[in-house]
Amino acid sequence: MSRDGLCCAACDAELPRLTMAHCPICALPTQAGEVCGRCLQHPQPFERTVAAFSYSFPVNQLIKALKFHERLILVNFLADELAQHITVRPDSVVALPLHPSRLRERGFNQSQLLAARIAGQLHLPLLTSACQRVRDTPSQSSLPWKERDKNMRQAFAVTPAAPVRGRHIAIVDDVMTTGASIGELARALKQAGASEVSAWVVARTLPHHEGN
Repeated sequence: MSRDGLCCAACDAELPRLTMAHCPICALPTQAGEVCGRCLQHPQPFERTVAAFSYSFPVNQLIKALKFHERLILVNFLADELAQHITVRPDSVVALPLHPSRLRERGFNQSQLLAARIAGQLHLPLLTSACQRVRDTPSQSSLPWKERDKNMRQAFAVTPAAPVRGRHIAIVDDVMTTGASIGELARALKQAGASEVSAWVVARTLPHHEGN
């Protein structure tokens, strides 16, 4: 069995870890790990992306089980896999927030659970009330890719008293597809004075996948 008892060593070895060369900013594959053309043409509001897996089987099913079926036992496994890839330490960690109505409906924010575990493992401060989702937007996964940036515009706000000015903040989420959600929160953090923003995600959707 694996260290957490969730899968055997053979299954663990087959998980789709993101080991190929990829853009350091958005984590999409590039030939030699250089910055991709998209990030050169359209600079992101975050400086780097760290992802443990590609969003493919069976990790996509594990994330869906956590997110939609309350398989909370998966939190520690997924968070610990991501934590192993962190090499640049931020000053603080935040989770991508849910809108209050979505949080009431689901009962928990999987990104908050992941962020809490990672912050604890790395001994970093977790800012639990620094960021809010102020617009109840449609689910990103329900929209075509081209509409996702527009859907997230001004969806987040940073509490005026939040200790982010001049600091490096890491945003934790479960999946990055287009980067619109994390990008918009990163933009809000930068506007609030953050000097640097990292994106930490369990899984990165690669070009041949459209799930989120």
